[in-house]
Amino acid sequence: MASSRGGEALARSPEPHSPLRRRPPVAAEGDDGRGGVRRGEDQGAGGSVWADFSRRASAPVHRRVRESPLSSDAVFKQYGLLIRAGFWFSSKSLRDWPLLICCVTLPVFPLGAFTTEKMAQHKFISEPLVICLHVVLTMASILYPVYVIIRFDSAVLSGFTLMFFAIIVWSKLVSYAHTNYDRRVLSKSIHKDDIHSHFPELDDLKWVSFKSLVYFMVAPTLCYQLNYPRTTSIRKGWVIHQIVKLVIFTGLMGFIIEQYINPIIKNSQHPLRGNLLYAIERVLKLSIPTLYVWLCMFYCFFHLWLNILAELLRFGDREFYKDWWNAKTIDEYWRMWNMPVHKWMIRHIYFPCLQNGLPKGVALMIAFFLSAIFHEICVAVPCQIFKFWAFIGIMFQIPLIVLTKYLQNKFKNTTVGNMIFWLFFCILGQPMCILLYYHDVMNRKVKL
Repeated sequence: MASSRGGEALARSPEPHSPLRRRPPVAAEGDDGRGGVRRGEDQGAGGSVWADFSRRASAPVHRRVRESPLSSDAVFKQYGLLIRAGFWFSSKSLRDWPLLICCVTLPVFPLGAFTTEKMAQHKFISEPLVICLHVVLTMASILYPVYVIIRFDSAVLSGFTLMFFAIIVWSKLVSYAHTNYDRRVLSKSIHKDDIHSHFPELDDLKWVSFKSLVYFMVAPTLCYQLNYPRTTSIRKGWVIHQIVKLVIFTGLMGFIIEQYINPIIKNSQHPLRGNLLYAIERVLKLSIPTLYVWLCMFYCFFHLWLNILAELLRFGDREFYKDWWNAKTIDEYWRMWNMPVHKWMIRHIYFPCLQNGLPKGVALMIAFFLSAIFHEICVAVPCQIFKFWAFIGIMFQIPLIVLTKYLQNKFKNTTVGNMIFWLFFCILGQPMCILLYYHDVMNRKVKL
């Protein structure tokens, strides 16, 4: 306001370029932090001269100590330190003991699968009954955690952890049942000798090993086989180094969530019900810290945790991801960023669909449909709301795959698809999903 008044005084002055007649005020007295002048002694003729001087090349632009917007001092002045003592553990966590019991009892289902395979090996039960038992066991491994989470109204983070673990168990059970079924089919094949010559690791096609199942259930893979490539030893110093990094980056994730993401979310509106421009501003403001958290999550889980687990188990094949950040299309991204799931999808969904005569496009849609269902279950069940935002987000990848392939072929440019991936998936998609689920969860709590 003082700057505008100084400008009006300057416009009325008959000598707009008169020399300086007084000393400019120091920052503590005259600077308002935005390049203007505070209301006070420097109004009138002196204020007009200072306003004129502030626009000249010789005027100082650095007049006081200031912090960068993302620096810790600036953040703490704006919000204060927001890390709560109960962020990692609170009294509410003690009420989630049924989820802990559920998690501990999930190994009952692999044990049931092993018993089923043992009976099938000795031909105590027929093949159709084997298939029915495996279907019941795999479905129960998902429905049991879903019931516990909904029945005991658990915390979102606890419920998400349990569902994530349950989906892993489900995927491993499907792989175990499908692989053993295929081994039984191969044992009756006339080409089994030729197959054994090319794949000597398939020693006894009828052999069912409890030890191999236990190793598979804890190994960093979703695809079952009797033998895996193994390393010669465990590097204990390397493991300790990775654990230290895991603790550091997990703490960094928690800090970003509490200090940056939560204040933005709590000061937002439902993105589909409020002002459109305000929603866009919230999404863009949320995109940077969300991207940081997502990258930290990827590094912690796919690089640190899976490599730690692989080292402790001497698991040799550690291709848990490829350079997905350089993906030229959305299709490439999905084939590169999560290799355990990609290999499982190819082995147990995509190839069986092709072998049954389905076109590649239909097989791709089935794979994404299954992925969308489990993304929705993993988020909607802990939140106890079924709005299908995660489902829609995953299925939306199919038209994006078509779009990025078309643009790549049309412009012969490898960066177009990469730009679309970072824009839709990282900058817009994830912040939008976070806002949608947060406000739906809050609305549910208000109704209750």
